[in-house]
Amino acid sequence: MAIAVEQKMIQTRVLDILETIAGTEQIRQDPDLELFEQHILDSLGMVELIIALSEEFTLDIAPAEIEREQWSSPRKIIAQISSRLGKANGETLQGI
Repeated sequence: MAIAVEQKMIQTRVLDILETIAGTEQIRQDPDLELFEQHILDSLGMVELIIALSEEFTLDIAPAEIEREQWSSPRKIIAQISSRLGKANGETLQGI
């Protein structure tokens, strides 16, 4: 149960940050929204997102290690953050 609560918290915070940077509520309406193809997120926005997520979750995310395809939708970004947090804590968070 604690992992489910943690997953929901991660999802909510990632979406909050992404919505603020992207400036659109579409982020919450469509978890598979193609952020780059729809011109919702650009390279500057991606840098802002990386910094904000790094600070929020105390993660070390280097822009050079980001593969654009793995960060192309809200769902994929949530999965990446969950995975990184799981690795940092020695566990795997799934189900987002």
